[in-house]
Amino acid sequence: MAINELRAIAMFAKAVELGSLRRAAAAQGVSPQAASQALAQLEEHLGVRLLHRTTRAIALTDEGRQFLEATQPAIAALDRALQRVRNAKDDIAGPLRIVGPQSVFVPVVWPLIDEFCAAHPGVQPDVQLDDRIGDWVRERVDVGFRFGTSAEEGVIARRLFSLQLIVCATPDYLARHGAPRSVDELALHRCCVFRHPVNGRLLPWELSVDGQRVQRDMAPAITTNDAEMEVRAVLSGQVIGQLTGISAAEPIRAGRLVPLLTAHVAEHLGVHVYYGSRSALPSRVRAFIDLAVARLGDSTRWALSAQELATAEARGRAVAA
Repeated sequence: MAINELRAIAMFAKAVELGSLRRAAAAQGVSPQAASQALAQLEEHLGVRLLHRTTRAIALTDEGRQFLEATQPAIAALDRALQRVRNAKDDIAGPLRIVGPQSVFVPVVWPLIDEFCAAHPGVQPDVQLDDRIGDWVRERVDVGFRFGTSAEEGVIARRLFSLQLIVCATPDYLARHGAPRSVDELALHRCCVFRHPVNGRLLPWELSVDGQRVQRDMAPAITTNDAEMEVRAVLSGQVIGQLTGISAAEPIRAGRLVPLLTAHVAEHLGVHVYYGSRSALPSRVRAFIDLAVARLGDSTRWALSAQELATAEARGRAVAA
């Protein structure tokens, strides 16, 4: 029969400490029969008798005393290690590994990290922004953010807010080139097209047409694999671009960009936070997830309502006319 040596040794030490195998069983959360069996298996495994046992008392044999003296330092060290881990789980301190998409995500994640570190200076964030989908387990990720849900098995995903894809241009561009009146007229305009930074593919623009999501390949006047460069190109007035709400919401509200074809804005994707087991999360991880959900859940900062979009489009077209 297999023997759990560590558990049996702990039972032996606890019985000596408490002077009773029955009390040791209660302290370890097992039945007296299980405690007696564990001790018997340990003695058989070692080939020596460790305790003299009667129905009323126990006493160490010489071999038992030698064994106890040899194992006590290791047992004490193990108890300290277990206690440190339990305490660390409850402390909001220590390393916090965060991953997220590189494209456009800094304005979203940095305010969270800034607020969290101000409240919990003992936390050391390790932030890796990368557009590839990595191995969550192998890379020891505590908290991840993704556009769309993670396909990795065993990972919990919570939706935070919609990711809008908004065709937009500056008032200056519209004054010089006019505004497209339909999806088909986009082909007549200078467009900025994003190149996927991992696979190098030119990404089509995604639009909503008659309630269906459609993709349109645009002839690029400017191509880039960097989201910040794409935003700068559109803000320069050189091109029309399709930007996420994360990049476009603020300049649209400020009047620096005009949303176009707003009836066709696509928002099929969502921004999600993902993490591992709900029951085994260290406090620092759980606290950061709670902050992310509180600050970003159904956030309107990075998404414009249909009324906002329509009003901004009408105003921008009127100014550019």
